Amino acid sequence: MKGLALILLVALVWAAGLLAFAHRVAVSTPAPEPPVADGVVALTGSSAIRLEAAEQLLESGKAKRLLISGVNPKATRAQVKGVVRGGRKLWDCCVDLGFRAEDTRGNAQEIGGWTRHHGFRSLIVVTADYHMPRSLLELKAETPDVELYPYPVVTDLDARRWWASGLSARRMALEYCKYLVILGREAVLGLGRGRRSDGQGATS
Repeated sequence: MKGLALILLVALVWAAGLLAFAHRVAVSTPAPEPPVADGVVALTGSSAIRLEAAEQLLESGKAKRLLISGVNPKATRAQVKGVVRGGRKLWDCCVDLGFRAEDTRGNAQEIGGWTRHHGFRSLIVVTADYHMPRSLLELKAETPDVELYPYPVVTDLDARRWWASGLSARRMALEYCKYLVILGREAVLGLGRGRRSDGQGATS
């Protein structure tokens, strides 16, 4: 009985966390106007919405440069440029493409290297609404001293009625589980860093 009660408790806590996570996603859009930053980064997805939003931010003077992270290695610069609508006057001078990232952690590493290369101290982060919480965790771990301004965009996942569709419900639940994994990883790593720091302090 105790084991069953524990399982039920864990399930309730998980479900409550999922609801809180989904609410956070739902209220994140429309994104507020971000402040001017050094750079803007877009994490690629299944549509061009993220790229278009990021380029509009660049064109409006919100940043000096744009990095599109996670571009398909088989895609050419011309092909990527072709899927973005609207103005492209800054494309040749101020848009960089990252081809190495294969997942969100890879995005963070690619963005971190680009950020350090340019000496940037602030970034506007553009990705899907449901993907933003996990992206921020990964980016904060990779660029702890950089100010991050989230700019989530709406996708085909209806964050306000995610429970009404089996596909949306599965995607939201999966994203929440991935978020918990990263949260747990960073908590463990943070604890390890804290212990090392305490040990150094005791011997100094």
